[in-house]
This record gives sequence, structure tokens and C-alpha cells, in this order.
Amino acid sequence: MTIMRSVLFVAGNDKEALDESLTYGADALILDLEDLVPPLEKPRARKMVRENIKHAGSRGAEVWVRVNAWETNMTDDDLEAAVCEGLTGINLTKVAGAGDVQRLAWRLEELERKNGLEVGSIKVCLLLETAIGIIHAYESCAASPRVAAAIFGAVDFTRDMQVKLTPEAKEQQFARGYVAVAARAAGIIALDAPFLNYTDKEAYVRNIAEGRQLGYKGRMIVHPSLVEAANRLYSPDPEDVQWAREIKKVFEEEAIAKGKAAIVYKDKLVDTPVYSNALDILANQAEIDAKLGQK
Repeated sequence: MTIMRSVLFVAGNDKEALDESLTYGADALILDLEDLVPPLEKPRARKMVRENIKHAGSRGAEVWVRVNAWETNMTDDDLEAAVCEGLTGINLTKVAGAGDVQRLAWRLEELERKNGLEVGSIKVCLLLETAIGIIHAYESCAASPRVAAAIFGAVDFTRDMQVKLTPEAKEQQFARGYVAVAARAAGIIALDAPFLNYTDKEAYVRNIAEGRQLGYKGRMIVHPSLVEAANRLYSPDPEDVQWAREIKKVFEEEAIAKGKAAIVYKDKLVDTPVYSNALDILANQAEIDAKLGQK
């Protein structure tokens, strides 16, 4: 599974912000060519993004580029600039359905061949942020083996629905939950919407806890002060890791080795699903440890 606990957005035309972003420890950087870049700055931003992809990747972070939606007629220019050695993947905005994803996959293969890259090496992360995008979320997530993650975009979703974006987020409940379910069903990871009130750390922690219960494995980060908490809170709790190690050991020794399907441990039933859950926790922690070891 891809580890993207913290995905920090950086304006593609801001060299200083990019250099600073490499020090914050985010699992992934997304160099933005969409909303964070004014229209007249986009040509310059494309040149800067291409120049900075290899530099950023050499510092240990995965490097993605957020491109403009197909409907803007800017996507091809964005992709021409972004696809080069060192790029991890493309973040496609306002995905409406599987056709948008398949069109991107076809274009990426063309550009990989043009740039001498391994075909299929560039991943895709979807931004699901409109009513039509939410309705077709599963089809989009399953549309190509390149798709590694899907982000729920709350700001654009509420704008599309013509409702207010509120701190209570009741207007997001259905869409937020559905994106997580669709991503899981397609075998990819779900990334939560950005938390805009970055000074309210208590609310941020609560919001992450809510998202984790829905199945989110990480989130978009719009301010570097939120990276550390995301990395910590989207990792398995240390107590859960210790529990998983105990369950793995006792179940393998007292159940599997003795031909049993269930045992009682510390006054609680431990059966195969509990054992499988423990293995999942340990596998997740091992992937995080491996990622940290690569930095």
C-alpha cells in the first residue's frame, strides 16, 4: 500500500516555498499547477515544476504534480511539463468519471515513451470534488492500474453543491464517506480533504480521528504546521502495534500450531479475523518504517 499520511501542496511557481517544503517531513509533495497558480503565471510555473521535480525527489519525498482539469484545455500543457524523470505521479483534478482517468492513462503512456521512462511508472491520484465525481467515484478509482489514491475535495464539492462549507461538516458526510468506501473497494488509499482552520489543533486532531474511522489513510495538507500531526495520527497507535505483536505471537503458538481456529487471550476471544487485523496493523507499520528508512 502506498504511504501518503501527509500530502503537502506547494504552488508550482513558488521556488522558496518548494525549498522550505522539503524540510517538513511530508510523505509526499504535490507541486500545484491548478488553483495555487494564477492564470498568467501558469507557463512560468510549468517550467519551474519541471526544473524542481528531480531536486525535490532527491530529498526523499514522493513528488506529484496537480494538473488542471481536462475541461480547462490546459491539461496537456501541464502534462508535457510534468512528466520527466523523478516524477512520482499526477494528481488529476475534478475527475468526473472513468473516461477522464483512462484518457490520462493513455496520455501518460505516450509521454513516458517520449521521455524514455518505464511505461506504467507514473502513478495517478484522483481529486473527487464534484457531485458527478462522487457519484462515479468507484468507477474512476478502478479505471486504471495507475491509480494509487483518491482525494476527497471538500471545498469544490460544497461549491458544486451550492452549500456552505461549515466547521461541523455535515454537508460533507455522504461524499466524504463514499469516497473512502469507493477507494477501498478499488484497492487504493483514500486521502481526506484539507483542514483549513490550521490554527485550531484540537479540531484538527478530532477531524483526523473521524476520517480514520471512515477509512482515510492520510490527507491533503495546506499548511506545513499540520504535517507532523498527520504523520503521527495516520500511523498505527503504538499501543495497537504492541497489541498486534502479542496477538500474532499467541495465535500462532496457541492456535495455528495446535490446529485451533480460536483461543482466549486476556479474557477475550481471538479468532482468525482478529489475527488478520493484527497482521494488517503490523504490515502497515512495516511499510511506514520502510518509507522512513528510505529518506
